[in-house]
Amino acid sequence: MKDIPNLFGSLVFNDSVMKARLPKETYKKLKNTIQAGKSLDLEVANVVANAMKDWAIEKGATHYTHWFQPMTGVTAEKHDSFISPDKDGSIIMEFSGKELVQGEPDASSFPSGGLRATFEARGYTAWDPTSYAFIKDGTLCIPTAFCSYSGEALDKKTPVLRSMQALNKQALRILKLFGKDEVKKVITTVGPEQEYFLVDKEMYEKRPDLVFCGRTLFGARPPKGQEMEDHYFGTIKPRVSAYMKELEEELWKLGVLAKTKHNEVAPAQHELAPIFNTTNIATDHNQLTMELMKSIANKHGLACLLHEKPFAGVNGSGKHNNWSISTDTGVNLLEPGDTPSENAQFLLFLSAVIKAVDDYQDLLRVSVASAGNDHRLGANEAPPAIVSMFLGDELTDIITAIENGTNYIDKGKSEMEIGVRVLPKFFKDTTDRNRTSPFAFTGNKFEFRMLGSTFSIAGPNIILNTIVAEELRQFADILEKSNNFDEDLNTLIKNTIRDHKKIIFNGNNYSDDWIQEAEKRGLLNLKTTPDALPYFIHSKNIELFTKHHVFSESELYSRYEILMENYCKTIHIEALTMIDIVKKFIIPSVLSYQGEIAGIANSKKQLNPTLQCELEEKLLHDLSRLGNYLYAKLDTLETSVLNAKNHSDLLESSKYYRESIFINMQHLRGVVDELETLIGKDHWALPTYGELLFSVN
Repeated sequence: MKDIPNLFGSLVFNDSVMKARLPKETYKKLKNTIQAGKSLDLEVANVVANAMKDWAIEKGATHYTHWFQPMTGVTAEKHDSFISPDKDGSIIMEFSGKELVQGEPDASSFPSGGLRATFEARGYTAWDPTSYAFIKDGTLCIPTAFCSYSGEALDKKTPVLRSMQALNKQALRILKLFGKDEVKKVITTVGPEQEYFLVDKEMYEKRPDLVFCGRTLFGARPPKGQEMEDHYFGTIKPRVSAYMKELEEELWKLGVLAKTKHNEVAPAQHELAPIFNTTNIATDHNQLTMELMKSIANKHGLACLLHEKPFAGVNGSGKHNNWSISTDTGVNLLEPGDTPSENAQFLLFLSAVIKAVDDYQDLLRVSVASAGNDHRLGANEAPPAIVSMFLGDELTDIITAIENGTNYIDKGKSEMEIGVRVLPKFFKDTTDRNRTSPFAFTGNKFEFRMLGSTFSIAGPNIILNTIVAEELRQFADILEKSNNFDEDLNTLIKNTIRDHKKIIFNGNNYSDDWIQEAEKRGLLNLKTTPDALPYFIHSKNIELFTKHHVFSESELYSRYEILMENYCKTIHIEALTMIDIVKKFIIPSVLSYQGEIAGIANSKKQLNPTLQCELEEKLLHDLSRLGNYLYAKLDTLETSVLNAKNHSDLLESSKYYRESIFINMQHLRGVVDELETLIGKDHWALPTYGELLFSVN
């Protein structure tokens, strides 16, 4: 293993590199610009750009790109070389401050939700100096925001930065009331745990559904799935271990704090978890992580699957978003301390989060809505579609005592008794974990567990930052007018708990009883993406985002349209792929096997008419019956896909895709999966679940 401290961040133009390469005055001006959130002076930008170019060339880079995150869910980049012509016909290597801070990509070919027409092509990228530039594949990548000619955000980064700014503003108001004038900035931090599958690349390429859709549209369950629970935290297989080792090294070079790796519950499923980072940087890093997971898998003869449910019958993949709030003085505002019952500041921030999750449960559900994630939520492998939050026994007891006006009795930490003397003594935590909760408090942060594995973490964190900013704003408005701060603070916390405790649930979120209980509490149960997305443009949510300058009304409607279109397009592509596979793979397999069985039966009859052919006849009967069903279900699906063009309204179209096309796809799949169990291996044209899930050693 290489020297990890020297390896880490070696391809990043980070603070230490800037400090070493920039003149002291330039470095100081750049840092002040970043901390103050002001635009960069062109003179300073020129010096920074030249130093950045020299450093990048030394590292082998020949090009630069403004690396941005449009509404496609993946990153985008347009590469320009550093070369410029010189007077004598030779070239020089140049990179100006203007090229650093601003780019001009075509904005008409990215999703805009109606913000841009095809003929309105001009767009801009602007350097985000709070996120360090890095080198990838011989190109200097400059993290940037992306906006239209008229100034609307066309990306995910811009609203993230706006939401962080909104929360910072309101949190500082609260901290000032507690006398924390030394705090100049409040940031949110995120550590996204990333789940994924690894399958053999050669088998992957034989599955058009995996290639086109990222998930299997057909597949009978193998004799063994995850029933034995032997894969979870099991020994990592050599081929996978080699992949993980290279992935970690490449991430470390890019300054990504990759920390934990292990096998997940399902066979062929794994997880990578980083240490937390500032939200916008964590968002950049997670996009890099997903990109590298796929590219490095190719080098090892593997395919990395990031779809939320690539295989039916085994757990899908999520992304656990560990979110917290911290100050520039190093204080975690969600840290309860040794005596949380006496920590008024913590309890106020906790109350703000409780109120935010209750008031805006619709938006949290919207933030994790997609066609892929619909397969996973509520399937007893991920949280249900009902948003609730887990606080644990200690915090629940504390807020109950506050609500009731009674004294909280601290139970303290108890020593664990496990019956083995040689083992060291240790204390157990005052509360357990709840792996079924959508939004769980885990000590000094909240773990938002509903995200799908393909998701950019930008959307959910934009929502979290903004809704908490709004509750802090309301709290600050009340407390800034107070004549008796301690008394009014206590009343505010008590009333907030009383009015919003319905969102707190510490039990089993998978149980049917909880669904009934949640309905009694008045909690939303938005089961599918078409159910959830219309809430994005409800009047209260438009007011929220525009008030805090996170989204304009037009930006909100554009994102609603993009998400709805993406949902419909995803199912449309899956349906067309399913039809294509049935015609080109399944039907030929059925006919081929039937022909072989019929040939065997005929040969037996010709050899000896008295020979029994019950096996062949039964197989032929079942294959013929299922073949007829297959043809009928295929025809139904094709008809429903053709009829999709009759629905022009986005909401109506999304419901049609869910209630007609998706259901018809399920019916067709049922027939194909049953056929797979009858047809011989040599005749079945697709790699099976058993081969895909258990072939990587």
